[in-house]
Amino acid sequence: MQSGQSRLDAVWAEVERRDPGQPEFHQAVREVLDSLAPVFAARPELAEPGLLERIVEPERQIVFRVPWQDDRGRVHVNRGFRVEFNSALGPYKGGLRFHPSVDIGVVKFLGFEQIFKNALTGLGIGGGKGGSDFDPRGRSDAEVMRFCQSFMTELYRHIGEHTDVPAGDIGVGGREIGFLFGQYRRITNRWEAGVLTGKGQGWGGSAVRPQATGYGSVLFAARMLERRGAGLDGLTAVVSGSGNVARYTIEKLRQLGANPLTCSDSDGYVVDEKGVDVELLHQIKEVERGRVREYAERRGPSARFVPGGRVWEVPADVAFPSATQNELGEEDARALVANGVRAVSEGANMPTTPAAVRVLQEAGVAFGPGKAANAGGVAVSALEMAQNAGRAAWNAERVEEELAGIMRSIHDTAYETAERYGAPGDYVTGANIAGFERVADAMLAQGLI
Repeated sequence: MQSGQSRLDAVWAEVERRDPGQPEFHQAVREVLDSLAPVFAARPELAEPGLLERIVEPERQIVFRVPWQDDRGRVHVNRGFRVEFNSALGPYKGGLRFHPSVDIGVVKFLGFEQIFKNALTGLGIGGGKGGSDFDPRGRSDAEVMRFCQSFMTELYRHIGEHTDVPAGDIGVGGREIGFLFGQYRRITNRWEAGVLTGKGQGWGGSAVRPQATGYGSVLFAARMLERRGAGLDGLTAVVSGSGNVARYTIEKLRQLGANPLTCSDSDGYVVDEKGVDVELLHQIKEVERGRVREYAERRGPSARFVPGGRVWEVPADVAFPSATQNELGEEDARALVANGVRAVSEGANMPTTPAAVRVLQEAGVAFGPGKAANAGGVAVSALEMAQNAGRAAWNAERVEEELAGIMRSIHDTAYETAERYGAPGDYVTGANIAGFERVADAMLAQGLI
């Protein structure tokens, strides 16, 4: 039998050969593989030929065209994707992303990350992801509805509450989930509430679901700091993005006594010395679908807009990359370290480049990787599925309590696994190994499928 390291090297070489031109997917796979050598040394049965090869290959990849008409009657054709990556622990679970950057490599990276993130929750859900290169920015509600209806007309045949349960992601919020669910219901003639999560609370959605990813990222950071004998109260924070994750990260930071200084979008960032007013930000981004520069215009003298800038140049105690993949690079990490950052918690999926992660870890910064730190969203999605299965609706207090317990468990699992494998304080290694072990054990138990 090959050694553990030679097995890892062989799998990596095959991924590079079979999946060219997919840098984000390569990055996600490489990060996990780089953590696994000590696992194979301790548990050689997990180096069994074929196990890793199956984990890095999706069980199913679906690509389809999405034709739709704009308000002027012009026809557009976008491309839709759903990658059903691994169902060893439960039905595929993961969001839909509508953004021009979406391609099969991006969806595969997101789906691969989702396998281990979902495993860490302990809630019996597999990993998947999907989306389209459609850009909802600047489109009317009617145009978004027509696109969503066309997208679901193809996707519906591949999903179901016991098969694959999509949710939202970048570009897919409550509006889009509503349009998608309506079309699914129309086509199937079934009120199958558990087929999509992120629904409105009045028709099957869960309390706290919109807040869950941002809240969870902050709770994870608080737990990391607690391990070091500190807390968030009185600290300053930089947050990137202005979508759901960023806004509710800001909200939870304020609840826990921290002062969130920034938010951003593709035009630049705002720094607000008084702390970001989350209600104003919600109004501009969620209701008016405006830009963060409008926040600075309406907030008053405490806020200023920096066009084309990067939030990481703003001095702060803690940082929350909450926008998109690879947004925090090596030089950004050096700026954070120079400014005395204590902890970084990833609200987005893989927002920190490998070089930046190394800079932060070498400087002793507590670093929470996305597959652990931002698992709150999918955790509450799984709680939404549980409520749907029982035709129940839990109150916000119960859901928040459940979320806090899950995030504490994820943190402690990653922390203790890292210690067990000789990498104390390394949450990347701990999260990768803990998620991998749960998935690998289930795959071995279920046979060669």
